This record gives sequence, C-alpha cells and structure tokens, in this order.
Amino acid sequence: MPEDQQIRGRALIDGQWVDGAGADITRRNPYNDELVSSAAAVTIEQADAAIDAAARARRAWGAASPLARNHAVHKAGDLMHARRDEVARLITREMGKTLAESYEDVDYAVHDLKMGADDALRLLGQTVQGTSSETDNPKRVLVQNVPVGVVGLSTPWNFPVAIPCELLGPALATGNTVVWKPSEVAPGSGHLLAECLAEALPPGVINVLHGRGDIGAHLVSSPLVDMFGFVGSTATGEAIARGAGVKKLLLELGGNGPVVVMDDADLDAAASATTYSAYYVSGQVCTASERVLVHEAVLDDFVARVVDLSKQVVGGDPLHPGTTMGPMCFAGSFDKTRQHLDDAVAKGATIVFGGGFEGLYHEPTVITGVTSDMLIAQEETFGPVVPIMTFRSVDEAVEIANETPYGLQGAVFTSSIPTAWKLAEGIDCGTMHVNGTTNHWELLAPFGGMKKSGIGRILGVASPTSFTNQKQITFDVG
Repeated sequence: MPEDQQIRGRALIDGQWVDGAGADITRRNPYNDELVSSAAAVTIEQADAAIDAAARARRAWGAASPLARNHAVHKAGDLMHARRDEVARLITREMGKTLAESYEDVDYAVHDLKMGADDALRLLGQTVQGTSSETDNPKRVLVQNVPVGVVGLSTPWNFPVAIPCELLGPALATGNTVVWKPSEVAPGSGHLLAECLAEALPPGVINVLHGRGDIGAHLVSSPLVDMFGFVGSTATGEAIARGAGVKKLLLELGGNGPVVVMDDADLDAAASATTYSAYYVSGQVCTASERVLVHEAVLDDFVARVVDLSKQVVGGDPLHPGTTMGPMCFAGSFDKTRQHLDDAVAKGATIVFGGGFEGLYHEPTVITGVTSDMLIAQEETFGPVVPIMTFRSVDEAVEIANETPYGLQGAVFTSSIPTAWKLAEGIDCGTMHVNGTTNHWELLAPFGGMKKSGIGRILGVASPTSFTNQKQITFDVG
C-alpha cells in the first residue's frame, strides 16, 4: 500500500467484504486534519446478518480441535506482524499517538493474539468423585470449560489494535465466534486488523461491523449474542450492563488511578513514573496517573522534579521520530481536559506548568492544590495532566485514594515494605504497583478493575476462562 493512502473500511459478514448501507464515518488526522480513513456504517439488518453468520458457525468452530484454533489465531498474529509498519503508521495518523507508541500498540496486538491462543491450549477442566451417599450408585463428575457461543465485542480508539486483540485472541481460541465493532474513531486500523483475521479464520467465525453506538447496543440486546465484551467509558459500561439482561459480560472501564508518594520515597523514580504515565498517549489511557497524592513533607521537591521532566516533553508531528507526545485524539477528549482544568482553577488549584494548547495539542500540565471537590479529582480526565493532592498520613492517603467510584490501577512509592503493604492492600484497585508506573499491564497476569472500573478480567490465566462457561457432566459408575 502506498504510504499515507486513505483507507476505506468495509464490513466483514460471513466471510464476505461488504459496504455498510448506513451513513459514512470519516476520520481526520488530529495533527493536520487530513482525511485518513472512512467506512460506511452498517445497518441493523446487516448487523443481524453478521450475528446470524456467527450463530451458524459456532458449533463447527467450537468443535474444531484446540490446535486448529490455536494455529488459526497464531496465523492472524503473524499476518499482523508482517504489516507492522503499515498498521503503526496508520494508527498514528488516525489518533495522534507517536509512532513509537503505535509500534507498541501493534506489538501488543500480536502478543495478545498469540498468548490468548496459547493460553486456550492450557485450559484444563477437572474430574472429581461424587459425594452421593448411595454407595450402590457412585458417581464421577467431569467439569469442562466450554465456549460461550457468539461473543459481541466493542473496543476503544486509544489502542485500536492491541485492546481488540486482548479480547479476540482468547475469545476465538476457546471456540467462540465473534461479531466485533471497532471504534468509529479508528475505522482504518480496525479494517487492517479485520483483514488479518479474515485471512486466517473460516467464514462466519469473525465478523466485523463498522458503526456507532446503536450497533453496539444492538449486539448487547440481541438474543443470539451469548456474551458481550466492552472496553471503554464507565458511563457506556453501565448502559451495557442495564441493557444486557441475563448475559455474560466482560467490562473493562474507566480509571482514576491514584499514585501515592510517601515522604521516604525515591522522588526521582516517583516523578519519572508519574510523568510517564500522565503523558503516555497524551494521557488518554485508563491506567494513567490521574491523581497524584504527595506527602506534604516532600511536596515542593516532588513538584520541582515533575516540572523539570515535563519541560523535556517534545510535542509536534507524531510521525516525527523526535516527538514524544502528540495531539489529543479528538475534540471531546480535549474539551473534557479543559473543563477539568478550568473547574480546578476556579476552585483554588494552581497550574504551575503548562496549561496551554494549540489545536488538539495540549501541553503537558502540572496542577497543584487539587482537592476532593474538584472534577479532576473525582472523574477520569483522560488528558496530559498531573493533578497533585497532599496528605499527612498513610490512613489519610488510603481514604483519599478510595473516595472515587473507580478502582482500576494505582501505585505507591515508598522505601518501607510495611507501608507499601498497607497502602497496596488498603487501596481498592484491581492492580496496585509498588514503586512503578500505573501505566503497566502485565500480559501474563489478570487485568481488570474494582467498583465502577469493570467486571471480569482479561489477560493471563483469566483470558480463556473469561470466554468460557463451566459445564458439569456426571457419570454413574456403579
């Protein structure tokens, strides 16, 4: 494909590429406003055709050998790796993350597909002796992990190939068929991944629908969709939960990651980890350091270090190798960041560095004096901001960290093992990092949130079980 060509996404239904019959979705480069990609949204009727195709294919795919499914998903990963340069460049053009961040996105996608496929091979059931008191009728009990059936998926724009593959890899390898709606903000990236999947998998096993929220909602409510997986905002996740009825759900939602910096912390390490996780992908990551709680005894020293590191951020064209932070992806995300900063300043906070913007590029911003009544402390900002709060004791830090409805990832910085344990165990998050960035997710360990940050787990040993149901079969052996 010629470099920087416009991409036209198409729907994949029962192995056939078709144009959507709905309104066009277009995507422009957030850095220079050039047209990058487009796709026609599918209609509800086309969505139903995709669901029907997945329902027809589910029995044969579920009955295929685990190795056959493993090889097919591995092939999709190999095809994606072969197009690494093409996909990475398109991701940067569609959403504005730096080219280095986009390559990481593609590499994660390949790993996620292959590890999901391999984890499915190690999905073990169990056999137990029955507990029947009838000695003349003993039983043996077999417990299997079986495919859920048809899985609907809707994924976000900030990692347009990596996050889909976190779900697609294990869902497909465990024997489910899938109807996937890529983000409408990244239709081109979604289409390139769909091409890799279509080449590797039988017709009907993977179906891809471009569209907006109405298509996702239809997948949630369809009686032929047995499970729905979603990664995105908490508000949308709550709407999905209300509309799903009795249906298996996997929801990985928003975060408001607390970072606790104790007075005995390595301040250089804490400042480096904090700025990295605040500015990575321009802060548009659910695991970003959204609230930085600093012991008042080291506040000035910590802020000085964060400001120095913030000055080193290089903004500009995200395709340029020297750029370390690109523009924000779209106006909605940008506007929310501005709203949170304006609210904080109006309520007494101080911007000590940054705060400016040009177009969709928002400067890295450090703001102090943040208090619990501010939007920036209670909601997910999703922008390149380091909001700094203060505390006096471990107990106060735990109380502040737990006062929001979110509980995805957090971090603590201290040289004391007892303090680290008390903070890590006391803060309600699905993952707590000790002396490390919040923006780390371990591909071999379960990932997910507490409270309004989600339901269920992905990655690691959680991936195959998340996309299967347990089935019990008993045998009379007397």
